Amino acid sequence: MNLYSEHYVSQKAERFVNKIWCLDNSIGESLIKNKLVLPNGCFNLAVVFGNAIEVHTSKNKYEMNEGIYFCSQMTNKVLVNIQPKTKVSIIQLHTWTLSMFPRYDLSNFTDSIIKINPEELPFQIQIDAEIEVILNTINAYFEELAFLHSEKNAIEKICEIIKIREEDISVSEISSALNSSQRLLQIKFKNATGLTIKKYIQILKFRKSVDQMITSDLEKLKLTDIALYNKYFDQSHFIKKFKDVTKTTPKTFNPDSYFLSQKR
Repeated sequence: MNLYSEHYVSQKAERFVNKIWCLDNSIGESLIKNKLVLPNGCFNLAVVFGNAIEVHTSKNKYEMNEGIYFCSQMTNKVLVNIQPKTKVSIIQLHTWTLSMFPRYDLSNFTDSIIKINPEELPFQIQIDAEIEVILNTINAYFEELAFLHSEKNAIEKICEIIKIREEDISVSEISSALNSSQRLLQIKFKNATGLTIKKYIQILKFRKSVDQMITSDLEKLKLTDIALYNKYFDQSHFIKKFKDVTKTTPKTFNPDSYFLSQKR
């Protein structure tokens, strides 16, 4: 059985959900230590079944026993230890998804995890549910949400513009495209995501460069090429930003230590 696996939602639900990924140590007899996760601009709902996982963010250490947890935006690498007889299913929500629920103010909530009451969720998930059941539940709910919200809100539009421009865009250009003030967009984005627009762009640039590194032959594709392709000033600038997040250099980065997306 693979420790790490990815599962994909329907095309309509994918507007709000990137994927569901699982960490399965349910038949394991030993602790899995020091696995790492990188930020990617998404929120996560983690469903923990069995014993527990331990998660170290840049702010705190969390002991996540059986239950459901909300994981905010992460701005640095996260370390994970998975106890034996434990399975975690993680529902990865796009940046704009929580802006569909304006009662949540996430402006000061990054690199943090909280345990939530399952009854507070707009859909019902059993802690011990199989992945197929979770997929069906998520598809049903978010397909309906897509139907009810056919028009994109400001947060989704901001993210769409950034994606189209491949992260090479300023807040001023985004505000012009949406015919809105920079200050208003910044406030809306920060309240809905916990990130500034600039920080969000930086996270996407970083993650894109990592994905490029692990799918390329670094002997042929130099760090300078990766830096310039991803709109860093030069190789030194790229290395500095890389170390800010991973605490290591691109040359010493070991992808085998990380849970990295298989969805390209």
